[in-house]
Amino acid sequence: MSYREAALNEYGAELSVPFPLSEYEDRLSRAVAEMEDRGIDLLYCTSPESIFYFTGYQNEWYQEQSPGRMAPVMGVAISREDEELIQFEKQTEELLVKYTSIASDVRIWEGDLGPVEYLIDQLGSEGWLSGTVGFEQRHYRPTPHWSRKMETAFESEGCTVTDATDVGRVLREDKSPLELSYVRKAGRIADVGLQAALEFIEPGVTELEIKGEIERAMYEAGGEHSAIPTHVATGARVSSLHSLAGRNSVMHGDLISIDLCGVYNRYHANLARMISVGEPDEPVAEMIDTAAGGITLLEDLAEPSVHTDEINPELESYYRDAGIWEDRWFTGGYELGISFPPDWVGHYVYGPDEDLEMEFSPGTTVQYESNFYLPRGSGMCGLIDTFVYDEEGADRLSDFSPELLVLE
Repeated sequence: MSYREAALNEYGAELSVPFPLSEYEDRLSRAVAEMEDRGIDLLYCTSPESIFYFTGYQNEWYQEQSPGRMAPVMGVAISREDEELIQFEKQTEELLVKYTSIASDVRIWEGDLGPVEYLIDQLGSEGWLSGTVGFEQRHYRPTPHWSRKMETAFESEGCTVTDATDVGRVLREDKSPLELSYVRKAGRIADVGLQAALEFIEPGVTELEIKGEIERAMYEAGGEHSAIPTHVATGARVSSLHSLAGRNSVMHGDLISIDLCGVYNRYHANLARMISVGEPDEPVAEMIDTAAGGITLLEDLAEPSVHTDEINPELESYYRDAGIWEDRWFTGGYELGISFPPDWVGHYVYGPDEDLEMEFSPGTTVQYESNFYLPRGSGMCGLIDTFVYDEEGADRLSDFSPELLVLE
């Protein structure tokens, strides 16, 4: 027996997935029902989020910019008629699939055929190449080049290709009690990260050092890497809420912007706060605390099944009455849940400036941002909290006040 055969057949880690098999079975059933509603016969998912949702499989590398022979086309196929799932992966990931996926039918591509040709061959042998096939066309994976090759190949087999990006996303919006518990755990981990930053920050430390301390504390608390890098900005760099942490050193009197996610079993909870190193400039502090009032108001308005028609006018009215509406950068939020790099922004965006009309039904998790330009050229105020809606109520996850945090 070769070392490879021994590794594949006799050794390796035990299967470890975040949910019981019954939950994955329920997800498959819900996917089939959604496909029925949308007239989709075959769903082929290539996004890391959907693959993880249906199987538990996760990887550190999804071939986004890889050479041709490492094509980013492996994924999960679901047949509406057979109500079954097949997972496709490369030979190099065969061991990883064994201990991170519940899929009972795994097809391993080893390169005798091209990757797309292999998919066609295997799906054709199952009789799954007829009718309408749905791809996740609004996801970055696969790349446009490989997406075109896949669509052409399936159309050549007589399939009608349609965009099915929303199938997995709609299913993931409605989270189970166990999923919600993971988001809540992620929220507690986020608080651990922010607390670590508050205890570490002092003049002379760099943004990267602060980022490192935040992430060390969150990992120690059971967290995982987030889909977007932890944001830390100091001094003049607070003018951007999307800058990468750098070697800029903290000075007394600086404002610091921190935007992080706690992560647990890939479920994200977002938290952002403004910190002042020393006594803050009074007009700046007042502006930040006024912006924080929007989050406090949303906390009062949030309840199961509340509608955007109810909360958006109240939020806009608050900001207008406070005299800061015209200085908004972004007031709104988006769905949160399972995420892999490079993005944790979810399925939809809501808020006073958005056209979306929706109900925050039990099982919903979202974040909300109250972000404004600050006076005296002080940069940007970035405040974010995550909200969980369940049958019992709606909770803002962080124990930290959204107001300015002052380090003496």
